[in-house]
This record gives sequence, C-alpha cells and structure tokens, in this order.
Amino acid sequence: MDENCIFCKIIRGDFNTEFVYENEHLVVFRDINPKAPVHLLVVPRVHVPSLNELDDKDLLGELMLGVKEAAKKVGLKSYRTQINTGKEAGQEVFHLHIHVLGK
Repeated sequence: MDENCIFCKIIRGDFNTEFVYENEHLVVFRDINPKAPVHLLVVPRVHVPSLNELDDKDLLGELMLGVKEAAKKVGLKSYRTQINTGKEAGQEVFHLHIHVLGK
C-alpha cells in the first residue's frame, strides 16, 4: 500500500466508499466523475502503479474476472473496458485500475 495513493486510501476504508463488488484480490466502486451512466473502477488491493509494472498474470486474470463479475452485479450485459497507462495516455491515479463503462 502507498500511504498517499487515493485508491489505497479507498481500499483501506478511509472514505467509507461503497464497493459494488470485492474479493481478496480487488475492489470495485463507482467513479466519482462518471463518463457513462454506469462507470465502475476495478482496482487491485495491492498497489501497482500502472499496467507497465504488473508482472503477475494471476492478478491480471483476477482483475478481468472482477470486471465480469462487477458488470454482472450491476446488470450490465454490454460494456466497454479501458486501462489508461501513463500520464500521456490519460492516467490520473497511479494505481492500476480498469474502467468499466456501460448504460
């Protein structure tokens, strides 16, 4: 965990954020600045700055399964996923996360 990371703080419970879905590997919560009617963030519990630093293929698989489970839980049958990697690509929070966007 990174003390200054907003997502690490959310995972720790510092803001009482409601999780749409969670398991031992990840948490899923609604984006506070949604770009679609449904905009979820799938975030690993371990601090990984971006996809470039992720070497754990098991965790990557867990994240993708988390996308599927979270989408199902909120009733999305069709959705788009997005991972921004690096500042130039639009990453604003440097804790790996997957955007799930749908209607």
